[in-house]
Amino acid sequence: MKIAVTGSNGRVGKCVVKLALQRGHTVVGVDYSPRAENAFDNHPKFIFTQADLKDYEETKRVLAGVEGVIQLAAFPDPGDYGVTTHNSNVVISWNILRSCAELGINRVAQASSVNVITMAFAQKCDFHYFPINEEHSCNPDEPYGLSKQIAELQAASIVRRYPSMRVASIRLHWSVPHRDVANYEDPARRFNDLWGYVQEDSGADAFLLAVTSEIGWSGHEAFVIASPTLASNLNNETLRKQFFPNVPIKDAKFLKGKAGFFDCGKAKRLLGWVHSDDICSDGKLGQPDTEEAVLPRRTYQGFGCRIT
Repeated sequence: MKIAVTGSNGRVGKCVVKLALQRGHTVVGVDYSPRAENAFDNHPKFIFTQADLKDYEETKRVLAGVEGVIQLAAFPDPGDYGVTTHNSNVVISWNILRSCAELGINRVAQASSVNVITMAFAQKCDFHYFPINEEHSCNPDEPYGLSKQIAELQAASIVRRYPSMRVASIRLHWSVPHRDVANYEDPARRFNDLWGYVQEDSGADAFLLAVTSEIGWSGHEAFVIASPTLASNLNNETLRKQFFPNVPIKDAKFLKGKAGFFDCGKAKRLLGWVHSDDICSDGKLGQPDTEEAVLPRRTYQGFGCRIT
């Protein structure tokens, strides 16, 4: 499949490009920044194009001829909580979706975020139940989460007018090389994103499955993408009682031991996605994680962006 990956120079973008090439796809990398130095630069199936995706005509030009689009181009946080993140992200996401509609590109996966819920960037968390799934209300109070919520509304709108399109909004958690990066000694430093994370290659796998999987679904769907295990040395019962004692439990079977506070069952059903902390060099998934998994400790350099 010929897939465009916008934001290909970013942390998540590089992981998606690498995994797509490992799985035999042709990749058109698109980024506002000049071509970055990557291990896959000389790969025969990788093409890079520099473009400003805030320009609609330029967006159409760079996407022409591809079969699927993975949209990762965005400001990755609220910045100064003013207008730049919101206005740029909202324009880019609509330009991508509208261009795909015009060009007849029917497979699209776009980066949403768990921050459509009031989480790390919000003034105050507002969790209605645990574990959190796609049905949880979205009430962002900051420009980044709002821009992602609007992108999801844009996707729902475009598929109503172009029913042949299939758009996945991937609500990605903090993308990291390994659990250790997200595991802080002080749990109070991570309470507002519920001690979650996603291994970066496993997150990339969700985006690829959203455009390549033949499992039968249509229209627009949002997917929570997070590890089933906590990035904490404490169990979820201890954390919940300390930080969120009044939040009701919707499904008690998820909340035991080291199980995370997110329910990714929809991604498993519709995408065939399961989280793994180990993806092999050939692009295949390692052993899927379970809530009972005890993960080995490793050391990694660099931390990268919190949320895609």
